[in-house]
Amino acid sequence: MEAKSVHGVALVMSDEQVVQMTTINDALRELGNEALQCDVQLYTQSSSQSKLPVEPSSIDFLICISRSHEYPGGSWFDEISRALKPGGTLLVYKILQSAPRETEKSLERQLLLAGFLDAKGVQRSSNAVLTVVIVKAKKASWKIGTSFALKKGTKAPVKLQIDDDSDLIDEDSLLTEEDLKKPQIPGRAEEEEKVKLGLTTEQLNNPQSSCGSCGLGDAFRCGTCPYKGLPPFKLGEKVSLSSNFLVADI
Repeated sequence: MEAKSVHGVALVMSDEQVVQMTTINDALRELGNEALQCDVQLYTQSSSQSKLPVEPSSIDFLICISRSHEYPGGSWFDEISRALKPGGTLLVYKILQSAPRETEKSLERQLLLAGFLDAKGVQRSSNAVLTVVIVKAKKASWKIGTSFALKKGTKAPVKLQIDDDSDLIDEDSLLTEEDLKKPQIPGRAEEEEKVKLGLTTEQLNNPQSSCGSCGLGDAFRCGTCPYKGLPPFKLGEKVSLSSNFLVADI
């Protein structure tokens, strides 16, 4: 008789003290021929323990047979992930007296939150007493801390090609004759003449003040002061204009 070729390891864990072989075989068949060719190890009453008796990343297939809604869950999913090889498969096989339709979806969410991939219910069968719910998931094929090189896409430079020069617009053609005229800025001499219209030469060369405040600046001058608008000056001295006085502010 030819010996069976063994490929990999399948671990069966259960919260029961005794597990029927028919149940184990049903679970293995759900995993396919590759699991059927594995060396099968059995670990019973595992719910009373906190750790599996295996090395990290040493199990190809892990089957958890349970008669409880709560097991496996919580930290047990972390322990199962520790035991599975990267890319290994987990099969949760629950035999329940009552199992609402939400049982599969709830278990799928728990597995996804624990870091497993492709969590999906694969079978549900019932008889007058028991309901069997089976959900399968995979451990990620990469390890925690693994880095991947990302390829950066190269963007081709944008090329602008204009074949017809007639589509170009001459900016100068948009200007009118009025736009091309140079603005006329009033000069200093012109502004000085405007100032002199209200003052005599004597008032500029020898300024006097009846109130005594005309030379202090506009802040101290009355509304009818002939020197309003001129810079401060000393009485009796010629009023001098600075180089930037009366320059148009445009």
